[in-house]
Amino acid sequence: MEKLILKTTLLFLSLTTFGQTTATYDIIFTSNWEAHGSLPGNAHFTELVGAAHNSNVTFLEMGGLATNGVTQVAETGAFGTFNSEVINAINANNADQFIEGPSLFFTGSGRTITISDITINSDYPLISLASMIAPSPDWIIAVNSVSLLDNGGQWIPEITLDLYAYDAGTENGTGYSLNNPATVPQETISSLRGIAPFSSEKIGTIVFTQKRLSIQNFDNLKDAITISPNPSNGNISISSSKTATVEEIQVYNVLGKQVRRYDFKESNANINLDLTNLNSGIYLVRLHTKLGKTETQKIILR
Repeated sequence: MEKLILKTTLLFLSLTTFGQTTATYDIIFTSNWEAHGSLPGNAHFTELVGAAHNSNVTFLEMGGLATNGVTQVAETGAFGTFNSEVINAINANNADQFIEGPSLFFTGSGRTITISDITINSDYPLISLASMIAPSPDWIIAVNSVSLLDNGGQWIPEITLDLYAYDAGTENGTGYSLNNPATVPQETISSLRGIAPFSSEKIGTIVFTQKRLSIQNFDNLKDAITISPNPSNGNISISSSKTATVEEIQVYNVLGKQVRRYDFKESNANINLDLTNLNSGIYLVRLHTKLGKTETQKIILR
């Protein structure tokens, strides 16, 4: 992550609501692993997982000790424990979503991992991500608290980062192998750049690209969509302007699982939903409008 390129454009997909803004991003990781020589059998990157969060929490840090969740990702590619760490941060209002992208196997021509249409809230503008370099003892690619907001509080249209291999410091081993002895005592997360089997080349590139909006739709950004009451007992009302009517609603739990979906044959400016049969907790409501705009809001069900 030693190269940062910021590109400027004129119009971006953002929405101002009650002093907050949201923006929708695509995240694309492109592998350069093959530049490091022969790959091991069954070479792959595990699911690219992470969180959108604020500065009150750090999920992984170069030079710091790996958490139990990051350790699990680094050693096995599983992410249940890491997901729990993100949920704890969500419950503490330090994060608002768990991000789960696909894995990347080198069995075909594809060399990218794509996560599309991630809606980011300006209260949680930092992105942290991790994926296991597999098979390996505990090697990962990682992104640590990259802000999608600039110093002036504006959304950055595009960020490009070069990624390098990291050792999570939890398991011994110098080659592409699993089931190695634990590192005792645990060591800090460190760079493997220039350390065999890796060269000094990047292992990949990750790009965060903000969705753009056409000029004719720019004025419609002021047409906020409101959900009330919030918190609620499960009976909620969704209101929007006539120019930003809702065509589809998806409801996700904090694990990222879709639990409800509503499609409307005609666009609706006022919608009442009954979510009383869902468990109490935090949910994300993703709304798609006839303008092609997508907004995600967090709701709390009591």
